[in-house]
Amino acid sequence: MYERKIPPSLNCGLDLVGEVLYGKWKIRLLWFINEGYQRPSELQRKIPDASRRVINLQLKELQEHELVSKVIYPVVPPKVEYNLTEFGKSLIPVLSTLGDWGDAHQERLRSVILKQSKYLTQ
Repeated sequence: MYERKIPPSLNCGLDLVGEVLYGKWKIRLLWFINEGYQRPSELQRKIPDASRRVINLQLKELQEHELVSKVIYPVVPPKVEYNLTEFGKSLIPVLSTLGDWGDAHQERLRSVILKQSKYLTQ
C-alpha cells in the first residue's frame, strides 16, 4: 500500500480542499455523479481518457473523504452505484462557480496552457 513520505499540510481551508480534490478526475467524477451518472461504466464513458483502475481508485478516495457513497446491489453480476452524500452535494455550487470562471476565461487559460505545454516538450 502507498505510504506518503511527506505528511499532508492541513493548516488552512485551501490545503484541506486540495487534499480532498487532488486527482485528475475527481472534480469531473463528482460533477457527473451529481448529473445522474452513477454506475462505474457510465462514468467511464463520460471520462474515456481515464482508465477504469484510476476511476475506481479516485471513487474510493472520494468515498473515504465522505463525498460519495457506494451501494452494492446483491445481484449477479454485481451492480454498483455511487451517490453524492450531503457533504458531497455541498461542494457542487463551488464546482459550478469554478466551471463558470473557467468558461469565462477559457481563451486565456487555453493560451497559457498551450504555451506551457510547448515549453515542456522542448
